[in-house]
Amino acid sequence: MGKGQFYTVATPIGNLSDITKRAVETLNNADIIACEDKRVSAVLLSSLNIKKPLMVYQKHNEQEASEKISDYINKGKTVALISDAGQPCISDPGKIIVKKLYEKGIKTTNITGACAITTLLASVPRDDEIFCFSGFLPRSKNEQASLFEKFSDTDLVFYESPNRLIETLENIIEKRGSEQKIAIGRELTKKFEEIKFDTVQNVLDYYKENTLKGEIVGILYKTVSQNRQNYDDEIKKLLKEGYTAKDISLIISLLCKANKKDIYKRVNEVK
Repeated sequence: MGKGQFYTVATPIGNLSDITKRAVETLNNADIIACEDKRVSAVLLSSLNIKKPLMVYQKHNEQEASEKISDYINKGKTVALISDAGQPCISDPGKIIVKKLYEKGIKTTNITGACAITTLLASVPRDDEIFCFSGFLPRSKNEQASLFEKFSDTDLVFYESPNRLIETLENIIEKRGSEQKIAIGRELTKKFEEIKFDTVQNVLDYYKENTLKGEIVGILYKTVSQNRQNYDDEIKKLLKEGYTAKDISLIISLLCKANKKDIYKRVNEVK
């Protein structure tokens, strides 16, 4: 008996109509569907009139479930992995089984589809194609600050819980300043989809007064273009007064809550 096949299948992030024809075909042809929560997946599968055996594949049982999936495939079964919403393996379970199967020479085929990351990226202004994805932001304020500094020159895409978003926005203001640009997508593709593109202070003020529920994805924009636009005049004045690049970067970062490394880099460009 030959080995079976393994698929990671993207499912809608909100609007059930976003399921692809190929995804439906793959799920219909699977012998077993692995999912995070049988109750959540049952809603989608029922709407598609798909009836297949379900097994739970979550982060807390990923090692054990990966062994079972591997055994199924070795017995010639076709297994499809889905998450509650979006792409498996992207801040959702799946990485362990994909790695395990590759080590055994078994190919993983992805059935692409909806993803909150690309949905937001395609909905807001951007200067270029470069971005970094961090997954869910760390809860620690210091760890967040390190991340915000590390990616100050790159757009940072992240997931966040609605219960922690207010605190995270306050942490961004403390590290990057109130004029830092940010985009927040909430309930993407759903009936009450909302996308806010503004300064972090304005977004914070808005969510202090309005509904903050549902799935959250955000883009913390890089600071470089902002620094070039806002601080060149100040840099030139301080250079004329004889201040060093180090002094100027310290002064502007303290007064404007800007990133010191970005200012230092810009001083040397302006010279």
